[in-house]
Amino acid sequence: MLPEKTDGLRVEHVTQRFGGLLALDDVSFTSEKNRITGLIGPNGSGKTTMFNIISGFIKPTAGRIYANGDDITGLAPHQMAAHGIGRTFQIPKPFASMTVRQTIELASQANPKTGHSDPASIAREAGLGDKLDLYPGELTTTDLHSLELVKVLATGASFVLLDEVFAGLNPSEIEYVTQLIRRFADQGTSFLIIEHRMRAVMALCDHVHVLLYGRLAKSGTPIEVTRDPEVIEAYLGAEAIEHA
Repeated sequence: MLPEKTDGLRVEHVTQRFGGLLALDDVSFTSEKNRITGLIGPNGSGKTTMFNIISGFIKPTAGRIYANGDDITGLAPHQMAAHGIGRTFQIPKPFASMTVRQTIELASQANPKTGHSDPASIAREAGLGDKLDLYPGELTTTDLHSLELVKVLATGASFVLLDEVFAGLNPSEIEYVTQLIRRFADQGTSFLIIEHRMRAVMALCDHVHVLLYGRLAKSGTPIEVTRDPEVIEAYLGAEAIEHA
């Protein structure tokens, strides 16, 4: 079924082939404005391919991508910024020779029309206010993840793709980053999150889409998708649900 017209992100009938491999098969879903949406599924289900399409690293074989009603299909990554789309990656990639302040200032220049004009302000919101003059090598793991998020937000992104943002974090660090994402979401930033940690998905996401074998298997609230028999059998497992 085709998603209803909506603000935010809209994926319509996206198919992706790599030679003879069908990575995504006619996938349609929405990630609504001012919400935190999860994109989950086993390895090889097409999640990263979908992120690469949305963020402009891959042009889909078929289908369209819309951001706030604008067709952004096939735009280059730097053009996505003009449409408010930003992305983080699993492993933080700080600029080793630049301080936190310099990093935020550089990111804000990626989109002069909407870039954040006050590095100190956005750094404070992310808990980095007293670390503006530190280099990445002087930051904690949590700080590096926070900086990765701030780099994207400094561009003026209103819709952020988070790729396994909790990778490598311990439970207390996950809780900190969860609260950070919530804080920015409450201020109007929308998020689409790839995540394998179901406890984090349950705590953070308003809505979840499940990819299985390159197709959309289920959409709903976290509770709804974790109770779906197909999702349990193919991905989660009964034991995982009991401990989520």
